[in-house]
Amino acid sequence: MQDIHFISGLPRAGSTLLSALLRQNPRFEAAMSSPVGGIFNACLAAMGPGNEFSLFLDEARKREILMGIFRGYYGEHGVGGERTVFDTNRMWTSRLPAVLRLFPEAKVICCVRDPAWVFDSMERLIRRNALDVSRVFNSDAERATVYSRAEALMQRSRLIGYALAALKEAYYSDEAPAMLLVDYNLLAARPLETLRLIYRFIDAPWFEHDVNDVRYASDDFDRQLMVRGMHRVEGRVELRERRTILPPDLFAQFSELAFWTRDHNTRAHLVVPRSAAVTRDA
Repeated sequence: MQDIHFISGLPRAGSTLLSALLRQNPRFEAAMSSPVGGIFNACLAAMGPGNEFSLFLDEARKREILMGIFRGYYGEHGVGGERTVFDTNRMWTSRLPAVLRLFPEAKVICCVRDPAWVFDSMERLIRRNALDVSRVFNSDAERATVYSRAEALMQRSRLIGYALAALKEAYYSDEAPAMLLVDYNLLAARPLETLRLIYRFIDAPWFEHDVNDVRYASDDFDRQLMVRGMHRVEGRVELRERRTILPPDLFAQFSELAFWTRDHNTRAHLVVPRSAAVTRDA
């Protein structure tokens, strides 16, 4: 079977940029988050004890059904075809045992970034679309202030909180050797060097990427979320310095969550800075 790998990690941490770069290679298929992860979870649940016919589903049958999701979505040129697929979803880090049972040679590239800058980036998008009511939040109370928005997004089942919890679970797991954490700042500041490390990690022949003209957008999806520009990359890849728009206490609170910069007691592979402080110029 041809290669399949996964892109996961934190939101607003470079997964769209990485996909935009990888898809320059005609051998690769990569994009923003696909529906495969959600279908995968729903299918697992449907084959569980809540289904009265689950006794007929042994591991071999379950495996074939789950593999069929990937084959069906990516078609004849994807999984099992001539192209290498990179499926993106933040939930893959919470499903590593199942993923590696299906695809033992698969690698998971986890895009990470100081969580303070993750939330800063989300907050900028919300303010940029100030005349729209973002579907990222569930109520006016959640949308009310930067503090209520932070509290909502950090819940364990929500955009940032879920991604952090899933990443931390995988980081300390037995499956961690299949992971490569890639810091956003390093990808943006030194894209070709970082890509070479990724190619080496997935054992793929090098392709000469053009980091001066990188383009990708999923405008229809972003309009549906009422957060325009969330999945858009265009132009030269570079690290742009800026000041945070977060209150100092929120910035400090979120920065403390960057566990991978302080604790390297993991078997995961790391392309990250050792100090969270260097991410303040993202």
